[in-house]
Amino acid sequence: MASSINMGGTFARPIRLKFLPVSSSAYPSQMNSSFSRRALWLLILAVAVIWFGNLEYRKLIKPDEGRYAEIPREMVVSGDWVTPRLNDLKYFEKPPLQYWATAVAYEVFGEHQWTSRLWAALTGLAGVLLAGFAGARLFGRAAGIYAALILGSSSLYALMAHVNTLDMGVTFFISLGIFALLLGQQETQAAARRNWMLLAWAAMALAVLSKGLMGVILPGAALLLYSVFNRDFGIWLRMHWVSGLVMFLLVAAPWFVRVMHANPEFFQFFFIHEHFERFTTKVHGRYQPWYYFVPVLLMGMLPWTLLMFDALLRTWRGSATKARTFSPERFLLVWAVFIYFFFTLSSSKLPSYLLPMFPALALLMGKQLAAMDPRRIFLLLVPVVPVLCALLGVVAYADRFADTPVQQEMYGAYAVWLTVALLVWLAGTVAALYGLRRGNKAVPVVALALSSLLAAQIGLSGYNTIARERSAYLIAAAIAPQIKPDVPFYSIHNYEQTLPFYLKRTLTLVDYQNEMAFGIGQEPHKWLPTVDDLVARWKTDAEAYAILPLTLFPVLQSKGMAMKEIFRDHQLVVVVKP
Repeated sequence: MASSINMGGTFARPIRLKFLPVSSSAYPSQMNSSFSRRALWLLILAVAVIWFGNLEYRKLIKPDEGRYAEIPREMVVSGDWVTPRLNDLKYFEKPPLQYWATAVAYEVFGEHQWTSRLWAALTGLAGVLLAGFAGARLFGRAAGIYAALILGSSSLYALMAHVNTLDMGVTFFISLGIFALLLGQQETQAAARRNWMLLAWAAMALAVLSKGLMGVILPGAALLLYSVFNRDFGIWLRMHWVSGLVMFLLVAAPWFVRVMHANPEFFQFFFIHEHFERFTTKVHGRYQPWYYFVPVLLMGMLPWTLLMFDALLRTWRGSATKARTFSPERFLLVWAVFIYFFFTLSSSKLPSYLLPMFPALALLMGKQLAAMDPRRIFLLLVPVVPVLCALLGVVAYADRFADTPVQQEMYGAYAVWLTVALLVWLAGTVAALYGLRRGNKAVPVVALALSSLLAAQIGLSGYNTIARERSAYLIAAAIAPQIKPDVPFYSIHNYEQTLPFYLKRTLTLVDYQNEMAFGIGQEPHKWLPTVDDLVARWKTDAEAYAILPLTLFPVLQSKGMAMKEIFRDHQLVVVVKP
């Protein structure tokens, strides 16, 4: 039986490949991997619904989601889009592109949980479509479709595309730059190559505006390693340096010039502290052992983990004869391996740091998957079943990881969501294996990809069951009717990252600095260094509010600070001056 993919634009020419039984000895390219145009659009619609369906459902989680929702909110309120501020203090840890995008979303759609996450979700889905486009142009239409399916359903990528951090945005722009470079190097026409290279330079500039110098340093280092490894130094002559650098500076430089003019202290903090010291020291408190990323990669690439290793090995072997000539496969291989070891060597580690290697891996895996027969895919996916069963076993005892009765209750509730997610994933995996065993390829791969994405979304949505420990939305809902916007609100020994967003106001820190230490150093009048300073200020304030740890409440009472409780949970108490 024959079927076909017929996609508009890049995918316009149909692919006709036959369904064959597992026992067939036919050449792999004859295996079916196709959809009609209508089926493809239905698939895109299904992915979009799953992708965007829960952006508003989940409460914001501290610290990242609160921080990156609040900074754009303060931009909108102040009208200052040059100097980022967190809790009304200068905050120069990251450049402003995502802040700007989120602030625009606030202006257009309002300040909501979903608008705070919209940029991460949009750039995540754009990265999936980009992988499909680049894969189709480089390795064929079927490879592009499979690359998009793999990327969009890889666990870490699917999860991080729905969490408000800066990593998905920078991953998209770095991938855009790399893929534009690869497509430009494939072009034979000078004008087309120039245009692709200008796009690559612009994308690197946007990556720099997303998360700093890594947007240009990492691609540059990978290019150097590739040219040495593949003995292909001619690529340096095809970079369009003059026009490219002009494009890069036109996009990236204006904000840096303006922010340094307005804030002379910016240069030392941003370029030295946030880049050099972050990589070479433990100053940010994110030190992890060298093997930290091993489980992150193994679990984050599920359900395609074994396919990843297979693709890397086959790419290494298959591109061995391509030295001295440009090889997209070798470049993608070098890029993926370089990213892994670069962040392994870094003193600062977080799971999302590996995201930039995922689109490149997806292209290599899509290329291999397009050429594989269903039997080999079956063998590579079978181990996913016992892994999911093992995870089900662990989830059944989730409440045993709790330290308090409250946590035990929350973890038990979250276990229900995780169980449903894993069962959906397991059902999709079994269905995919059944289809592969019968000699089909396209439909089983889609079934596995959709079930993996849906499972990630169900599991992520279930995080609401433990949100009260990681989010201040309950506090805000309880006290908001009593809070006046022009009355001082003190945050003592603590800063609840999500509270300012939900209350739509900033707080005055007391004896707490953390990541706001730099901003406090620039504007010390905006905080109180000690609790005694607060006690003195409290007496002179006509009205005031404060949020503090439970353990501090009796201490303040002993200092004669008159307080009336308006909220209390198992961690914090909120008081008002009576």
